[in-house]
Amino acid sequence: MVTVFDLWFTREYDHREDTELHIGIYATEPEALAAIEALREKPGFCEYPDGFDVIPTKLGLTGWQDGFVTSIGPPPKDATGEAFDLPAWL
Repeated sequence: MVTVFDLWFTREYDHREDTELHIGIYATEPEALAAIEALREKPGFCEYPDGFDVIPTKLGLTGWQDGFVTSIGPPPKDATGEAFDLPAWL
């Protein structure tokens, strides 16, 4: 199987839901690292430059092959207002 490189950005917050952005899938690790360098100084990313994560992934591998179950967990993080992330160009 071919390995590709899945790029994610995650920022954790104490007062709201975390930001999880799927940036892209790259054929090589250097391409994924170049994407990080291109984004690192952009709005949102520059405030949390350590939020990038490159995950080697097998192309064509089916995940969740055993299915999944729903579990009741803790309530969502408290927030005074509903916060969410949008692309900077909006």
